[in-house]
Amino acid sequence: MRDMLLEVKDLHVNYGAIAAIKGIDLHVARGEVVTILGANGAGKTTTLRTISGLLKAASGSIVFEGREISKLQAHEIVALGMSHSPEGRRVFSTLSVEENLMMGAYTLKKYDQATLDWIYEILPRLKERRKQLAGTLSGGEQQMLAIGRAIMSKPKLLILDEPSLGLAPVLVKVIFKAVKAIAKSGVTVLLVEQNAKAALKLADRGYVLELGKITHTGSSEELLSSEVIQEAYLGKKK
Repeated sequence: MRDMLLEVKDLHVNYGAIAAIKGIDLHVARGEVVTILGANGAGKTTTLRTISGLLKAASGSIVFEGREISKLQAHEIVALGMSHSPEGRRVFSTLSVEENLMMGAYTLKKYDQATLDWIYEILPRLKERRKQLAGTLSGGEQQMLAIGRAIMSKPKLLILDEPSLGLAPVLVKVIFKAVKAIAKSGVTVLLVEQNAKAALKLADRGYVLELGKITHTGSSEELLSSEVIQEAYLGKKK
């Protein structure tokens, strides 16, 4: 049995009177890449935001490295070793690329030069643009920056929300290549991604979320070969 890094049990999340997440269970072992698939409005982003402390659960348990974290604030969860690259990038537009990356290391006493050098190695476009204001970058470059910034805190678990959304295919390949390198370096990854095929090729396992409930789970191979998943998410018809 692999060492469990994250365990979510019977998680319920509400928006006012609306139940967004309806009692889901999921887990991520240390060193895994796990993806959550689902249509728009299924609750994927809500799940990630609740795990990282940006939203509060109505009930249920979120355990990270053996510690219950559902009542902690987001910055406390980051300090424990979890980093979240949100949908929409959210870079600091008036800061340079390098200043944005430094912001990602705010939980550390001192930023790690080796980590910065490695980010520039796997995302060389950021090195080329390091003195440029983040607000002047293309969408793909901003996405690279958001991922690089999340890595600067040297996380044990990296949460990625829609890293390829709205990007040209050539940039999607760059992003997924970088995520693969991050995973190979030993960082555990929890990924939400509209590009189901690319996500499943990268991931070890996956969960399918529909209207706040998990309807399918299995290895990437099992989900890729499932007729139900192929029809719903991979664009193949029976």
